[in-house]
Formats: sequence, C-alpha cells, structure tokens
Amino acid sequence: MTTLDQGATRDIFVTGRRGVRHNGVRRANEKTVLTVIAFNSGASNAEISRISELAPQTVSAILVDLESEGLIVRGPVLRGRRGQPATPILLNADGGFAFGVEMGWKHFEIVLINMHAEILRHHREDYDYPDADIVFDKIGGLLADFEHSLRPDQHARLLDVGLALPGSLTTDLDLLGAPSDQVSRWCQIDPVAELGKRTHLEVTQINDGNAGCWAELIALDPPRPANVIFLLVSEVLLAGIVSDGQLWEGPSGHAADLGSSLVCINQGTPQLAHQVASLFALRERLAAAGFAQADQPVSDWDLQGMSTIVDCWVGDAAQALAQVVHNMLVVLESPVVVLDCELGPDMAQRLTERLGIEMSRFKTRGFKMPRVINGRHGRLAPAIGAAELPLYRRYF
Repeated sequence: MTTLDQGATRDIFVTGRRGVRHNGVRRANEKTVLTVIAFNSGASNAEISRISELAPQTVSAILVDLESEGLIVRGPVLRGRRGQPATPILLNADGGFAFGVEMGWKHFEIVLINMHAEILRHHREDYDYPDADIVFDKIGGLLADFEHSLRPDQHARLLDVGLALPGSLTTDLDLLGAPSDQVSRWCQIDPVAELGKRTHLEVTQINDGNAGCWAELIALDPPRPANVIFLLVSEVLLAGIVSDGQLWEGPSGHAADLGSSLVCINQGTPQLAHQVASLFALRERLAAAGFAQADQPVSDWDLQGMSTIVDCWVGDAAQALAQVVHNMLVVLESPVVVLDCELGPDMAQRLTERLGIEMSRFKTRGFKMPRVINGRHGRLAPAIGAAELPLYRRYF
C-alpha cells in the first residue's frame, strides 16, 4: 500500500470520507484501523486515533489484536520528537496473500501478491482464444506451483483468488474465430466453479475493467481523487469508473462498459469505441495491409515496421478516446483519467499526447480538459486489481 502524507486530508481512503466510513461492531472498527494503517504507513497510535476518529484506548486494544493476528508490525520507536516517543505502526507484508488471474481474450495473466501489493510471482500465456477444455487446468496448475513457493507459515494466509473476466466473453468469443463448440462450452460453464474445483481458495469473479481500475486507483499518489476514469487499450477497450470514492460496478458487476460508447471517427457513421480504440481494431488494419504478424502475440510485433498503419490507428483511437472521455465529463466532476495500453508505456504516452490534441478541438462552452495520466501497472493492472480487491474486502 502507498504511504500517505499526513498533511493530505482528501484522499478517498481516509476514514471519514463518504463511502469508506465504518461504524458499529468491533470487526468494523478493526477494518477501519487497518485501513488507516495501510494508507498511512508508519502512523503512531495517536495519529491512527485522530484519523479514524476512534478513542485512543479503542485503537490500542485493536492494535494488540491486529498484532496477534499477524496483520501489523511495530517499527522502531521514534525518539527526538516533541512529546512522548512514538512507535510507527506498519502493515505486515506477510499478513495476507492473494492470487490475481486475468483471463483475457488473447491471454491469461497470473500474479501472486502480498499485503503490500508486491508481486511475488507472475506468469503470462498467450493463446488464440481461451480454450475452456484446458485453460482452467493450466491456471490451476500454475496457482498450485505459486502456492508451493510460499513458506509453510505463509500458506494459511493465502485465502483468495480474484478472477478478472471480460463481461462479454461468453457472447463474443466467436469474434476471435473460436470454434462453435467452444462458444457453446463457455455459455454452459461457471468460471468461478471451474477454478474453484482446482484450488482450495475462495474465488471471486471481477470485471476486468473494474479490476484494472482498482489497481490503478490504489497506485495513485495521495491524495487520491474521488473520481477516476480508467481506460486500458487492450484487445478491447477495458474501462472502469470510481465515482465519489466508490468503484462503480453496478448490479451485474460489469458496469462502466465505456468501450460500448458510440463514437464517430473522421465524421463517419457511429460505431463502438471497441471497434476503433482496441488491439482488435489494430489487428484488423494490419491484416488488411498484409502484415502476417497481426495474428501473433503483441509482444512479437515489429511496431517500427508497422509504423504507417500504427500511426493512423493512434490518431483514430485517440479520437474515439477523446469522445468517450468528454462524454463522461457530464457525469463525473473533475475526474482524473488513467490511460494505458497493452502495447507498453511508450504507446500509452503517444495515445495520451494525441488524446490531449483531440480533446482540445472540442468547442464546448465551459469545457475543461481533465488531467490525463498513464497508469503504473500497464497491462498487468487487471490481474493486480483482481488480487487486491478480495484482499481489500476481506481485511479493510
């Protein structure tokens, strides 16, 4: 977790802001205290009491319990400051572990993280499409291998698997050229149950865009904003929204499908943003231009040799992204836009720069350009967020 400057008071994870307040029973107070520690690393007992608005005696008793549970550790006493010497309270990195699995259209990604959200193990595998007959066995085997890398005392603290999936995987698999029997198979299976059969852990399904959004929200420097728009240009346009400090998941868990927004490129007919600002769209352009690499994993692409096609795609993708972002500005007040691309940080930066140009062309009265930044996790964001969310919901 990120250390929070004690002078920053508007971070959405500071207890007392709407949406993150915990009241009532002892367990809720424990989660409040642990949240304060996680986002104010090194805070003292008195500082935790002030931030959490809990009595010092209550905080002291909770800290004793959290320490006995192995969730926190106490740092060296800080002397030389005014008042009584203070003992910094720190989140124990070994206090909890979780797996994050992103099962995407053309790849799966697995991470094992600890309570500090540090990546301990990572594996990525590309495919033409997710084969329901083998993909869960592969992932299950890798999870078992990752778990064996933990010390015996750490095993009991590995409780969760977050599974990040596209919302339309079961309905749009045919677009990848998957055979009809695979399309039928995916319509019949329960991914959570399939992965649950291959692990003793609790499996939580999360939309891939929401997972990525959560990972990048956690990674933002404090004070974290109340409103965030997350966009990841992957095989489709992954998206997530944080509104007033809350991850906007919706009743189905697949809200914020900004890739399905209608956009007009070069004054053409309306189409989905997915059809323009995505690697799927870029693959189609490359294939039409005769590039055999279009069907290969993006890590094998020679972007320099494809520059003519790629440059044109960047311009059109930025147009689509600009329209998506602009239309969201009538819903969210002063959001921060986090933009990433599976093709890497250089391409993400190119898209960000071009996005600014495209948005500056809008002649809307009162329009204010939002702050657009590149994320810290890139293509790993959905897998990392898939691991972080179950940990957060269990302990914080």
